[in-house]
Amino acid sequence: MIPLHFRGKLGVRQLPGIVSRLSQNGHANPPLRRSLVAVSSSGEVKRRRWLPLFGTIVGAAGLTIGYGLYTIHWLNHPSPDQLPFGDPSLPTIVLLGSGWGAASFLKEIDTKNWNVVVVSPRNYFLFTPLLPSCTVGTIELRSLMLPLRYITMHKKREVKFVEADATDIDPGLRTVTFEDKSEIRGEFSRGTLKYDYLVVGVGAETTTFGTKGVTEHAIFLKEIPDAVRIRRAIMDSLETAAFPGQSPAEIDRLLHFVIVGGGPTGVEYAAELRDFFAEDIRKWFPAVAKHAKITLIDSRSHILGTFDQKLVEHAEKAFKRENIEHMANTRVKEVREKEIVIAEKHREIAREIINGVAADVEKEVVKTSTVPYGVLVWAGGNGIRPFTANLISKLDPALQREAGRGLSINDNLAVLGAECMYAIGDCTVSKLAPTAQVASQQGAYLARMFSKFSREIDSLTSAGSTLAEACTRAGDSLKKTESFTYKHLGSLAYVGDEDAIADLPLGMKLSGAATFWFWKSVYLSNMLNIRNRVLVAFDWTKAWVFGRDISRA
Repeated sequence: MIPLHFRGKLGVRQLPGIVSRLSQNGHANPPLRRSLVAVSSSGEVKRRRWLPLFGTIVGAAGLTIGYGLYTIHWLNHPSPDQLPFGDPSLPTIVLLGSGWGAASFLKEIDTKNWNVVVVSPRNYFLFTPLLPSCTVGTIELRSLMLPLRYITMHKKREVKFVEADATDIDPGLRTVTFEDKSEIRGEFSRGTLKYDYLVVGVGAETTTFGTKGVTEHAIFLKEIPDAVRIRRAIMDSLETAAFPGQSPAEIDRLLHFVIVGGGPTGVEYAAELRDFFAEDIRKWFPAVAKHAKITLIDSRSHILGTFDQKLVEHAEKAFKRENIEHMANTRVKEVREKEIVIAEKHREIAREIINGVAADVEKEVVKTSTVPYGVLVWAGGNGIRPFTANLISKLDPALQREAGRGLSINDNLAVLGAECMYAIGDCTVSKLAPTAQVASQQGAYLARMFSKFSREIDSLTSAGSTLAEACTRAGDSLKKTESFTYKHLGSLAYVGDEDAIADLPLGMKLSGAATFWFWKSVYLSNMLNIRNRVLVAFDWTKAWVFGRDISRA
């Protein structure tokens, strides 16, 4: 029996001393002493074995937290020792746009040897792949917006930003004219910049294919204002459908959501809309939610035409399971205020007399009909901007042979028929698809090339050439360097109900719930800033815990 003054909680370190004293006092026999010593030694060994691992975990956690805090501090505080803008001995780069190509170029360019000016009608970069999520409140709009000054204020040399629309370019004089078209304007709202190099990254606009009524009645899905309009239209349709006295036919019309375009944007918007109705609207609008219907119209026979056929079939099966109607081989001929006119292609068997013999002949039949709708989202392809068309008109038509599509460029992204002018992204014509991935890689490539430019310009000016001559000669020498090579990293698409598809290099084709989490992780990692990653992750968590917001702003 243990003496009274030893009773209570005993630690492992106390056991050897206790055993020794018990043995001396005759209260413990040798077997008991050996047993306690063995227990003591075993516990001490296990504790020492865990110490290195525990220390490693604590150290790694500390470093991670420290690095995160340092990064947040760095992001929130502009560089205090930027070199001044406007050094007359350095060439000037004018960058037009703030999309994927422009943001990538701006992030990678070393401004130490350049005066850089950015001209764009918006002062932020938009992470467009997740824009469909904003239309239903899964993600907040500002979580996808990265102010350009969060990039420019951390460069080695000060970068000038002008929030304005570029209205004209004079390739001969190498000047850009711009105009402030914002709601609040100052005493000066127009200006002109002279450039040594021009990088055009103004992107494209959604094409209507000349369809009557699209601009007046449909909503595009390309910019922040588009997402805001769609969000308001969805909630407006729901509240109007719930208004007392509405007929069942009118409720069906109001809650018919039509998407035109079977590309990634249209597909992901349809999927997000389906999730919104399945997970939130059914709870808060039980009386009218059963009337909701989603229809995807595409002129092609299958959605997601750039994906592998097996993945396309998986996506179409998912849509069928989720009650999203897919109208294939259907073209919209006209958009009216409450209905659209469509032309559907069908294959029918008709009996005809051929050489006096009756035979069944398969024919293509086009049927025209009208479809009522409450909200129409137009997610068609890319069309050329008027600014780009105006620039093309000033260049050699023999070189700009595809003027209706965009700027023709060579393998080094130089605009054909213009000196010291380069173009990236959707405003160009190339063999590559007009995707964010292509534009981003083009911007990074061009930034690397400008690093080579700066070294050659220094050597030419040191040899007696003027700055303008050196810039032209350096541009000509770029044609002898490496051409732009696109590296495809894969394509992703969300198809609803926590299901996604991934068409990856090396023949990897993924689909299902695991791919949905892969889709999320890839989009998070591709954001330009840790701030946006944290905000988007928080938005996803918030929507999962509290549901999507259903207020109508």
